[in-house]
Amino acid sequence: MVMYCSREGTTQRIQDREEDVKLLQQEVEAINGSADKAVEHSEKIFTQLIRLMEKRRSDVKQQVRSQQETEVSRVKELQEKLEQEITELKRKDAELKKLSHTEDHNQFLHNYPSLSALSESTHSSSIKIRPLKYFEDVTAAVSEVRDKLQDVLREKQTNISLTETEVDVLLPQPEPKTRADFLRYSCEITPDTYTAHKKLLLSKGNRKVSLMIGQQSYSDHPDRFTDWSQVLSRESLTGRCYWEVKWRGFGVNVAVAYKNITRTGRTNECAFGFNEKSWSMYCDKNSYNFWYNNIKTPVSGPRSSRVGVYLDHSAGILSFYSVSDTMTLLHRVQTTFTEPLYAGLLLCCVGDFAELCKLK
Repeated sequence: MVMYCSREGTTQRIQDREEDVKLLQQEVEAINGSADKAVEHSEKIFTQLIRLMEKRRSDVKQQVRSQQETEVSRVKELQEKLEQEITELKRKDAELKKLSHTEDHNQFLHNYPSLSALSESTHSSSIKIRPLKYFEDVTAAVSEVRDKLQDVLREKQTNISLTETEVDVLLPQPEPKTRADFLRYSCEITPDTYTAHKKLLLSKGNRKVSLMIGQQSYSDHPDRFTDWSQVLSRESLTGRCYWEVKWRGFGVNVAVAYKNITRTGRTNECAFGFNEKSWSMYCDKNSYNFWYNNIKTPVSGPRSSRVGVYLDHSAGILSFYSVSDTMTLLHRVQTTFTEPLYAGLLLCCVGDFAELCKLK
């Protein structure tokens, strides 16, 4: 009887597990089908965008060439008329010169009126030398379109992501342990010139940021930090990301922040780590200090000129590492991120620099 009950229970478990396998297989098929549809739809949309951009490029090129032809024809027509007038003037000048040598006064008085009565030029008044910037407005307009499109793509990129599934919740991904594990999540990060304080010099493809004495020739921009010598990245950060910062000098703040952090004024609302919209690890030659919402947390760890930052946005994990031959965890934050984050750098003293390292 006991053996029968045991077999009956085992049989029921087998049936339950077989049903679970079928359900999981159906989920696999649903995932594959949904992914195929998403890829097919996105391919169509991007193809349409590419065709639209190609057509617009062709239209702009045609408009510029047409305007070019019109302007060149106008100038050449005026040039020909002026050359004809010059030829006529030279002819009259030669005749006047010849007449001036005439000794017969009667003949001179007879011929002079017809030669001296020069018609007034009607062309000189219409010559207006324009600034040599005929098509710079077109260039500026196209550049503006490019900048706006880049902003839209960067803003919307965070929405093009897969939602977390039940499998992710049941089987959470472990945090990387070795540097090789972290490098799997390395991402390309570039400081955004439009956000850089005017005393920050960007070089090496904008990856290196240096604090200088004089101001750079940056134009005014609403995203620019006006008082704190700091800069944000162009790229928004979601998902799992890893990057490294190499620095030299008195000290550097390696940070992340929300895009809507305040840009104007020398207040805590602007500075990385001094408000609720940013998290910052301050590194100098003697110490580490983590800052959030104007609260300082002293951090111990080996000194290094390279700091690694690991972000798992959906899990709410932000970790800072001292990177040398090995990686040493300096500080880990566990919170909830409500918006995409942007990498940030804040330099303290003239001559300091920080560089976002190429990891790929």
